[in-house]
Amino acid sequence: MFMSFDRPLYAVGFAVVATTITLVSPARAEPAPPYETLIEYLDRTPATLEAEALLDAANARAQQARALPNPSVTLEAENAYGRAPFTGYDAAETTFSVSQPLELWGQRGARIGAARAEADAAALRRDQSRWAVAGRLALIYAEAEAASLQYELAVEALSLTQADASAVIALIEEGREPALRGIQAESEVEAARAVVDETQANRDAAFARLAAVAMLTEPVTSIETSLLDRAPSPFAQDVRNPLAVQIAEAEADAAGQSVTVERLRARPDVTASLGVRRFQEYDSQALTFGISVSVPLFDRNKGAISAARAEQRAAEARLTSLKLEVQADRSAAQARLNASITRTRAADNGVASAEEAYRLARAGFDAGRISQLELRSIRSALIAARNTAVDARIARVRAEVELARLDGRTPF
Repeated sequence: MFMSFDRPLYAVGFAVVATTITLVSPARAEPAPPYETLIEYLDRTPATLEAEALLDAANARAQQARALPNPSVTLEAENAYGRAPFTGYDAAETTFSVSQPLELWGQRGARIGAARAEADAAALRRDQSRWAVAGRLALIYAEAEAASLQYELAVEALSLTQADASAVIALIEEGREPALRGIQAESEVEAARAVVDETQANRDAAFARLAAVAMLTEPVTSIETSLLDRAPSPFAQDVRNPLAVQIAEAEADAAGQSVTVERLRARPDVTASLGVRRFQEYDSQALTFGISVSVPLFDRNKGAISAARAEQRAAEARLTSLKLEVQADRSAAQARLNASITRTRAADNGVASAEEAYRLARAGFDAGRISQLELRSIRSALIAARNTAVDARIARVRAEVELARLDGRTPF
């Protein structure tokens, strides 16, 4: 971990920390499962289930598009129950025929292609949803871990402040410091105690949010497997076609297929029929066959064709815009990730320096060489440095989550 707690200077402070944690922590802590374990359960989250259901619907429509149109069966009777010579049914002609619509001009292939293109786009959107859920889970997991660390830092800051206050009171009793210093020290202790209460509330809220998002049956009270300390690779991956661009390309292709479908719907509908006609008078029968063709005189599907072409233009415009934006966003996310890695390294160095400065300041204060104000300032710098290190790690996680979203992958 980036914080070192093994210096002799903190022996007294850690006794207070241990006592405080024992008092405020549950008797039995249930640590959150590791991030990798939670990722394995992404399929049960509502967002993933929704995306899977939409993909199943698109695949079902693609399967339905392959179905042939149903034939029609017709039974007709002519020249029956009229006036002479058609009295009764003796002179009737009975026809049984089967009619089958014929999908000419490539209509069936266009319909299948459009449905398949929609299913391909739905599959990519399903993948995008999974990566988005994984990124959200990584961020919430890291925020819960950071909230827990900030609470621990607040508890430690309280112990350091109490230890310093005890040293000030000892000096006041010896007559080496005015009583005003004691009042100031007590005020600092109360402020540190208020920070502990605030960070504890933030930690509990973050744990509850993590349990809800990860759909855990047991409440989370601690995190044992760190995600904040996991440094992503600073080197950019070769992502030639980001997922968002792939989705836009699939949607543009689906829009183009829809134009073809609507254009072919304007062609005449052709139906072939074949039947048998029974001549009751002659006790004989003969075949009947024919072709019917619709005449596109009034409805040529012009409105639907225009609408499909407009949607295609919109999809192509989105694709062009995304190609420019995604590359820019990815370059910015990569730059933020590199900067966050450098910032984290600098923050860790700052923590080490602040710890050494506080150790020397405390020794100087006990020896009477520095004032309480100087000690308080150096202690505040140490607390700020440790919180800055936590903030730097959260920024690094956010940068990795954003870059993973653009690349179409699971963070870390």
